[in-house]
Amino acid sequence: MEWRRRDYRVERPLLNQEQLEELGRWGPAPRARPWRASLQCSRARARALLLQRLPVAAWLPRYPVREWLLGDLLSGLSVAIMQLPQGLAYALLAGLPPVFGLYSSFYPVFIYFLFGTSRHISVGTFAVMSVMVGSVTEALAPDENFLQDANSTVNATEARDAERVALASTLSVLVGLFQVGLGLVHFGFVVTYLSEPLVRGYTTAAAVQVFVSQLKYVFGLKLSSFSGPLSLIHTLLEVGWKLPQSKVGSVVTAAVAGLALVAVKLLNDKLKRYLPLPLPGELLTLIGATAISYGVDLEARFSVDVVGSIPAGLVPPVAPRPELFASLLGNAFAIAVVGFAIAISLGKIFALRHGYRVDSNQELVALGLSNLVGGIFQCFPVSCSMSRSLVQESAGGNTQVAGAVSSLFILFIILKLGELFKDLPKAVLAAIVIVNLKGMLLQVRDVCALWKANRVDLLIWLVTFVATLLLNLDVGLAVAVGFSLLLVVVRTQRPHYSVLGQLPDTDVYRDVAEYAEAREVPGVKVFRSSATVYFANADLYSDALRQRCGVDVDHLISRKKKLLRKQELRLRRLRKEKPQQQAAASTGTSIPIDVNTSDGAIKSQDADGPKAQQVSSERGPAGAAGGQDDAPAPGGCSLQGLGLAPPAFHSLVLDLGALSFADTVCIKSLKNVFRDFREIEVQVYLAGCQAPVVAQLEAGGFFDATISKQHLFASVHDAVLFALQHPRSGPASPVLVTKL
Repeated sequence: MEWRRRDYRVERPLLNQEQLEELGRWGPAPRARPWRASLQCSRARARALLLQRLPVAAWLPRYPVREWLLGDLLSGLSVAIMQLPQGLAYALLAGLPPVFGLYSSFYPVFIYFLFGTSRHISVGTFAVMSVMVGSVTEALAPDENFLQDANSTVNATEARDAERVALASTLSVLVGLFQVGLGLVHFGFVVTYLSEPLVRGYTTAAAVQVFVSQLKYVFGLKLSSFSGPLSLIHTLLEVGWKLPQSKVGSVVTAAVAGLALVAVKLLNDKLKRYLPLPLPGELLTLIGATAISYGVDLEARFSVDVVGSIPAGLVPPVAPRPELFASLLGNAFAIAVVGFAIAISLGKIFALRHGYRVDSNQELVALGLSNLVGGIFQCFPVSCSMSRSLVQESAGGNTQVAGAVSSLFILFIILKLGELFKDLPKAVLAAIVIVNLKGMLLQVRDVCALWKANRVDLLIWLVTFVATLLLNLDVGLAVAVGFSLLLVVVRTQRPHYSVLGQLPDTDVYRDVAEYAEAREVPGVKVFRSSATVYFANADLYSDALRQRCGVDVDHLISRKKKLLRKQELRLRRLRKEKPQQQAAASTGTSIPIDVNTSDGAIKSQDADGPKAQQVSSERGPAGAAGGQDDAPAPGGCSLQGLGLAPPAFHSLVLDLGALSFADTVCIKSLKNVFRDFREIEVQVYLAGCQAPVVAQLEAGGFFDATISKQHLFASVHDAVLFALQHPRSGPASPVLVTKL
């Protein structure tokens, strides 16, 4: 059976059943009232909507078990082995007990398995997201509020952790609501405002923030909680001030763990051709450090901070606290945008590499549901990790079955093995975090590459990096986006203006300043702007047009008007002198008038004055009262008739192919161009206007009695040919106009 979509305007091409299921947009061809049939519900439309919003129902029934299952199982186990230590470590970044990192590695991952469209990204805890959450929890629930006057340190720590968990889970619910809402209204394009230099500069600065936040665990220091602008500087100063108080056991533990992790990574790089799977360095370090800490009793003998009790089992769902919404809205929106930007960037990279499509709006919904459900189960906001995603792909992962396998492995750890890691030193988790920051910290090398490639992108990178470091993550992101948009406005205000010339024996026109073979067409000036004309650059466009044409239009119009006023005054004098001339003719006398003037005006003088010329009273029919003397001579109003040199060209062609829209300021500016150049006897034509732009010009009242659609041409060459056939002519002939 064939399906199609009709409406009262357009009939779409026919689609088969398979295409219907893939697109999920079309309904059966109605027999009557097609515009109402598109609103009716049907089984096919309901099924298509289900497949669109629940992608797992579309691909899982067709899952090739024999070809893909083994790769997905190995990939899921590899990712879970990485996710276990990272979940524990990134929970510390968020200011939460480590077990909540395990929860955040289970619930969101399984939800994304159901609703996500990317096959290869690994959703879960991520360093940048964790440090953004940590900046919120430490600002709204600082240590000083709980540990300063408390009699029992244990009870105060539990109260602080409970408050921070409530903040993080409520923040996750808000992030999820933002992402789901934006996805449902098809607002996935918001990520386009986060350019690659902006994202890389932001993640580099966030990596520095993460590195500094882990120094207290590396050196075993008790630091104050700083938030807001310059918090990074205050933290560094306090670390430097308290550095003599460092615990040797924590420093040695972090150093040994860091060296072991680096050694395993180097070994994996050397042996990656021979190893089917990379060695799980993080898991081995985690197990070894826990065993050594338990055997040596690092906490009691060397005062090394350990993770502590990790409760077994899952926690019940908890409703978010609405009273916290007002204080978390701004941070929630920033985290939602950053998390989506990172996820969709990686998702599109893998989709392009493996030849499938990622739906950005559905990705927003999937991430939003992951954070929303995770927040109800006391998780903190998550995104996707670059390192885990690369492992998931390289280990043979083909679908999100790998994500489901990793989440089930984490569930097993939570239920059975979590309590075994209670003696794990926090310094080891800090070492895992710092070693995993290598890739983001090395993005500093972008400065050299951008210096050679694009200085504007380098400026965006530097402003984003510095603003994020000094003003914190949320304010820094806002400053970076604002600066990036400001640069867009500035760059459109300063586009490249050019005068075009024709390449010999072609209909191609190029900038005469860049192409040596391009030659200007005699009598025709072709002008082009590389950007659209709108309110921010309309005046600059008009100024550049006058400058590139080589004619001082304003001065020429001013002189023309001045001479026309003098000519009008001269005619008024002649009208006043006619009665006297008629009276003198009746008496037989004459009135001397002096014509030897510099500006062409005629001056009356006495009969005996010098250089007088007698005007005969005997006038022909043409000199009778009310005859041709009242009007100026033929050509008297033209530039040449007034003694002014006309421009070297008779036609001006505006190439508006770059014009994507026309606002009211653009319309007024173009009308002024038509008016001014017609004053100096130059015809103006528009070329290359797109149909939507023509519609906007028409709606804005651009076309009138003096400017018609006959001045529009589909291409520059058409306009030039017409201009050559009608030099200094009136309105264009409708016979030769190319219709758009």
